[in-house]
Amino acid sequence: MARFDIVLLIGLCLIISVFPDTTTAQLSRGFYSKTCPNVEQIVRNAVQKKIKKTFVAVPATLRLFFHDCFVNGCDASVMIQSTPKNKAEKDHPDNISLAGDGFDVVIQAKKALDSNPSCRNKVSCADILTLATRDVVVAAGGPSYEVELGRFDGLVSTASSVEGNLPGPSDNVDKLNALFTKNKLTQEDMIALSAAHTLGFAHCGKVFKRIHKFNGINSVDPTLNKAYAIELQKACPKNVDPRIAINMDPVTPKTFDNTYFKNLQQGKGLFTSDQVLFTDGRSRPTVNAWASNSTAFNRAFVIAMTKLGRVGVKNSSNGNIRRDCGAFN
Repeated sequence: MARFDIVLLIGLCLIISVFPDTTTAQLSRGFYSKTCPNVEQIVRNAVQKKIKKTFVAVPATLRLFFHDCFVNGCDASVMIQSTPKNKAEKDHPDNISLAGDGFDVVIQAKKALDSNPSCRNKVSCADILTLATRDVVVAAGGPSYEVELGRFDGLVSTASSVEGNLPGPSDNVDKLNALFTKNKLTQEDMIALSAAHTLGFAHCGKVFKRIHKFNGINSVDPTLNKAYAIELQKACPKNVDPRIAINMDPVTPKTFDNTYFKNLQQGKGLFTSDQVLFTDGRSRPTVNAWASNSTAFNRAFVIAMTKLGRVGVKNSSNGNIRRDCGAFN
């Protein structure tokens, strides 16, 4: 190697070491140990209080976290309210169905933190949402895990930025993998995170085509379990209000477990994007493995959630700590 090339290489190494990847380097489990040492307990208490009022808060918070991180990163930009001059993320058609109880979990936890003088305006809304998401998973019987903290809240939220960045109910494995790869997530991460559909509900409008007018040959998607298809048709008859809610998991809709994968084995995935994980040979082995091993699934889910929480993290130069989670400072 020529001397010039060696000098250039050394220079590049120095640049990399001086300017590390701040998007994840700033995250740590003890980020608030001095400024707000009780942050986790305060958020957990607020979450538990909300769940006692309505279980909907559990799947709503989990879905809110996913929708936030997949658009401009985990920066609570999905919480921003629209103004006459700006249509925000939450008002994009793909986010309209986000349940208000998920937003309220973060708002109530923020209020609880702000009532503590040492924590007031010290904890980002993005970190509150990340902690609350872990807490709702645990409350539903899912695995507990350490949460990395240190995110700042985003300074931008536009409905246009949502377009094409969230998985759709009719997506195939290629489309799903492409979306997740864009966020540095693997196919295994995608399958693990898809299992969040073990909780909560969807709306009839999202499955109407699968059960009434699938294509020119079949009115019902042939990959659907026949008995399950009949159940869905009864719950979502033709001309039904598309906002009518149905359980994502027909067996254990209020428990975070690996029943999601057992359902797929039986043709009981509610969305095409769920069932395709079993019908596609590339993802089927993982579905089968986790259907028979809940410990392995829980481990993979924790890994995927941790990686998801690192997507698009903001720092003090391109973010801040919001005083109001629903509005920019």
